[in-house]
Amino acid sequence: MVQLHIKNGSESQFLLDTTVDVAVEDLTRLVTQIYNGRLKVDRICTEINELAEHGTFLPINMQGLTDEQIEELKLKDEWAEKCVPSGGFEFKKDEIGRRNGHAPNQSMKAVLTKTKEEAKALISKKQAQANVCVTMEMVKEALDQLRGAVMIVYPMGLPPHDPIHQEFDGKEDLSGLQAGKMVIEESEARLWWAGKELQRGKKLSDYIGKNEKTKIVVKVQKQSHGAPAREPVINEDDQKQMMMYYYRRQEELKKLDENDDQSYLDSTWADRHALKRQFQGVNDIKWGPRK
Repeated sequence: MVQLHIKNGSESQFLLDTTVDVAVEDLTRLVTQIYNGRLKVDRICTEINELAEHGTFLPINMQGLTDEQIEELKLKDEWAEKCVPSGGFEFKKDEIGRRNGHAPNQSMKAVLTKTKEEAKALISKKQAQANVCVTMEMVKEALDQLRGAVMIVYPMGLPPHDPIHQEFDGKEDLSGLQAGKMVIEESEARLWWAGKELQRGKKLSDYIGKNEKTKIVVKVQKQSHGAPAREPVINEDDQKQMMMYYYRRQEELKKLDENDDQSYLDSTWADRHALKRQFQGVNDIKWGPRK
């Protein structure tokens, strides 16, 4: 199997196993699906953290309003009575004004928090450091774990306007958000290797040959972004090691220079003829014109 180290810009994303006979079209689709799937998991985990702290999402027309404004406008969160967490709720006001403050109790909060951490670890960038490849099945498993945890805590479901509900249904609206800019549409996705764009319609073997035991760095990005920067000759870890080596070497040379200092030879106690001159009475004779 060929191992691809997928990056976006200079940032490591995940490892992917494939074959040299895979079509670039299919490879681009798979890389894009995993890349966007990991982003979806991250977005849901962020919102689940808020869900555990402050309850469900308020209706859009109530967000950002003070209690006095809500009362004056006679607005009501009708979904608050329908979407009650298992075991009741603890009121924790959302200072931002996005959620209703009906937070799950501590045991249900622990369910959400633990599942969130497990799902994030499953598709984490640290998997690449551990030499673990990420698959689309792992992304789907992370999503299923999160969906299951939400169903346990909110058996009646979440409001249809809640971002978590929309993410699970594939109806999330990311327009105008930074999260939306990070998503790469499949039609816009381009793969790059060694400064070359992998052209759709060709196979991976057309670029790297027939060796199935190859490991290469492939960069995914939008077509509009052009060619990515080339990989540095040495990686970041090797560069740090080299800098540490040269720093230690420089310190060693400084110590050697200090040890080689011979200025002490100019001192009186280091003059081997001082005792002889003292016995001859010429120790303090100075040569030069009188003043």
